[in-house]
Amino acid sequence: MLDVINYSFTAGVDEAGRGPLAGPVVAAAVILDPCSPIDGITDSKALSERMRGKLDQEIRARALAWAIARADVEEIDSLNILQASLLAMKRAVMALSLKPGLVLIDGNHCPLLDGCRVEAIVKGDQKVTAIGAASILAKVARDREMMDLDARYPGYGFAQHKGYPTKSHISALNTLGISPVHRRSYAPVRNILTQ
Repeated sequence: MLDVINYSFTAGVDEAGRGPLAGPVVAAAVILDPCSPIDGITDSKALSERMRGKLDQEIRARALAWAIARADVEEIDSLNILQASLLAMKRAVMALSLKPGLVLIDGNHCPLLDGCRVEAIVKGDQKVTAIGAASILAKVARDREMMDLDARYPGYGFAQHKGYPTKSHISALNTLGISPVHRRSYAPVRNILTQ
């Protein structure tokens, strides 16, 4: 993994939840402490749930700064998922307690940010430690939110599939109909609405 130390503070940014049919898209921004490296950070999807939880706690405790932000279902439906993801990323960077000089974004699109350099890095969560850390915080935060939504909207299985379009989720949609936290602009949900 690449550790970037050319700028006074470098923030890594990633999001979780672009593909699901329900729930928010959640972004995290992390400024790691170069004097206190954390072992095991990588793309959150490559880690077990237990390991993500352990690293989430360690990152929150040892990073110089971190922030989590979101874009809700209404914003996803009105803006589109890419723009909503970029909005959540911008909100996360703006919520940091330290102002970064460089912001590294996972993927190939950057949010518009004033006062700092912004770079997109494809597969950045595997290449840059700070982006990997952000991917872990975003994934853990979103998974917890989906578990809360499972309690509020039982029957859809949000705690298990986290809103992704699994066979059981589609079946529940067809049986129960659309919940307030489903993304109406996504084809599987839109198709049920137009039936």
